Amino acid sequence: MTRIDLHTHSTASDGTDSPAELIRRAAAAKLAVLALTDHDTLDGLAEAAREAEGSALVLVRGCEISTATPWGEAHFLGLWIPDDAARTEALEKALAQVREKRLVRNLRIAEKLRMLGMDVTYEAAAALAGGRVVGRPHFAELLCRMGVVENRREAFRRYLGRDGAAYEPRELMSPERAVSLIKASGALVSMAHPRLLKASAEELERLVSGLKDAGLDALEAYHSEHDAGDVRLCVELAAKHELQVTGGSDYHGLAKPKIALGCGHGNLRVGMSVYESLMKYREKTGLTD
Repeated sequence: MTRIDLHTHSTASDGTDSPAELIRRAAAAKLAVLALTDHDTLDGLAEAAREAEGSALVLVRGCEISTATPWGEAHFLGLWIPDDAARTEALEKALAQVREKRLVRNLRIAEKLRMLGMDVTYEAAAALAGGRVVGRPHFAELLCRMGVVENRREAFRRYLGRDGAAYEPRELMSPERAVSLIKASGALVSMAHPRLLKASAEELERLVSGLKDAGLDALEAYHSEHDAGDVRLCVELAAKHELQVTGGSDYHGLAKPKIALGCGHGNLRVGMSVYESLMKYREKTGLTD
């Protein structure tokens, strides 16, 4: 089966492969289509596009936005984001505000780690990010290099995860705003990994129903952390509300070592039929240029 992957991350956010490296890995894995969907930024898309130019790999320009719900964070993917500054101006402005709030959070995390007796600075974590979006994975890597923890998993368990000693919550936008921002740019909007939300099936359906009115186009049914039951529920929910389905590994490189590009944990397979259905939907709804 010809495979695609519509959910990946690079060093532009919290992945460990540069955008160009990600494209090369996708080509080596013989993927037909790859979406780069970094958190809260479009910064890696130009580099990825340059690397993909002239190759058989189709690059889908994307991003991922986190939002706040009563059941935890809900994430939304923008797919086929236009390469047009005028059309993405509002989205870029909103993402810049998100990154500013992320900076405040990172400074507080660094302060909490120092209060725990560690010589940690935001600048040191930012250096590991290489000028890209700084996040908790960079603090985790810093703690590993300092010898405070043996690996990133321990760093999150002890310090950076929701129950960690240095955890700092995020200030997030609403799902409705994220969906509206992405849709207004001319992109397709998909709810990422819906079953990771700590909501019942009934609560999830109410959320999805409301977001359909705001412009939601699709549900990411196929995901590394969805089991067969999760996939079935998402496919049925999408059909009921006349939504499309998308799928991707949520690849982060070494940050999530058990997730392989295009394969997830080893069982994920997203075929060209998903891509073809999405392209037909985009043409039908006028989402193409």
